[in-house]
Amino acid sequence: MTTRSRTRGTLTLATRGSDLALKQATSVQEALTDERYEVDLIEVETRGDQIQDELIHQLGKTGAFVRALDKKVLDPTAEADAAVHSMKDMPTDSPDDLVVAGIPQRAPPGDLLITTDGQRLSDLPSGATIGTSSLRRQAQLLDQRTDITVEPLRGNIDTRIEKLLAPSLQTEHEQRIEAEQGEITNTENTGSDDEDIDRDETDKELPEFEQSIEAWFNELSEIERRALERSVETEYDAIVLAEAGLQRSGLIHHIEYVQLDTTTFVPAPGQGAIAITTQGEANATAQIREAIDHPRTRVETTVERTVLAELGGGCIAPIGVHATLQGEYVHVAAQVFASDGTETVDGSRNLPVDAHADAAAQFANKLADRGADELIAAARVAADESSNTESTGE
Repeated sequence: MTTRSRTRGTLTLATRGSDLALKQATSVQEALTDERYEVDLIEVETRGDQIQDELIHQLGKTGAFVRALDKKVLDPTAEADAAVHSMKDMPTDSPDDLVVAGIPQRAPPGDLLITTDGQRLSDLPSGATIGTSSLRRQAQLLDQRTDITVEPLRGNIDTRIEKLLAPSLQTEHEQRIEAEQGEITNTENTGSDDEDIDRDETDKELPEFEQSIEAWFNELSEIERRALERSVETEYDAIVLAEAGLQRSGLIHHIEYVQLDTTTFVPAPGQGAIAITTQGEANATAQIREAIDHPRTRVETTVERTVLAELGGGCIAPIGVHATLQGEYVHVAAQVFASDGTETVDGSRNLPVDAHADAAAQFANKLADRGADELIAAARVAADESSNTESTGE
């Protein structure tokens, strides 16, 4: 009687060390383990991780979160068989011997508007402050609401949510303390004959709370407790984050949110998808593709990234591209904005699935001819001027 081999081999995956990156890499690890591979993870620090005080489009050439991982894959010492990336972070140009071996099924590609009470964008007051690190989201928000302010927002997902929650939680905490102290003061002053008691203090109207401070604190989630301790620099009325990241991080159940319509807020190319890169000729390439590649997601993301590559926007221009496979066609929608949201070139088309890459390139060229290339060129000039200003200290 023959015994079936327990494993089909060992694979080493390179990943960033952030909580979200590790959860994405772990999901790939588990998928490969289900296919009887032994999988190890190695953590790599990228340039994007090292520079915490700049927005994504200010980090220079695209790939701030990618290059260091792929270097481990291409290194002759073969430290890693593959690297795990958020596809939206990947540059459209890559070394010739690097391939995307696997693309698992994509998570929801859209964005969420997150507030403390679940408000819609239209419900926010005039002058509201919304936080995002994305040029695309900034332009889309300003396109919809010219009366709001968009402020930079950096950090991992946890940090960004804490920055949103901190002001309201800290205010409530202070109110609870004042209410509790007010009750004590009023009790102590009951029956007093002192006519000089400050009536403004004793008669101050304080909010009533059913729970004690301790009971309230014990019911807070971990992220809410951390928000209580956070120093507040900017008070955000809302922030915008990708739904996929919130799902994978497990934080979506701790926030109030509204889904943003993907036809109005067209997602970034590849958003919600994970890409696993390998050396083209390596054994790992075929192993990973066979084990976890999702054909539908590959077609959709190929269309999105082809449009982005043809337009040449990278991370410097506000560009959204979203493709959906529909039978024999791939429906693709794209938006290219001026950075301030005042100008837009957009369009949509049904592409034949059997020639989706070539058709996507033709669609991108049509957008360019209609003015998208001018908006991208202006964004590139603005990015260069910003970089030169920072380098000279002006």
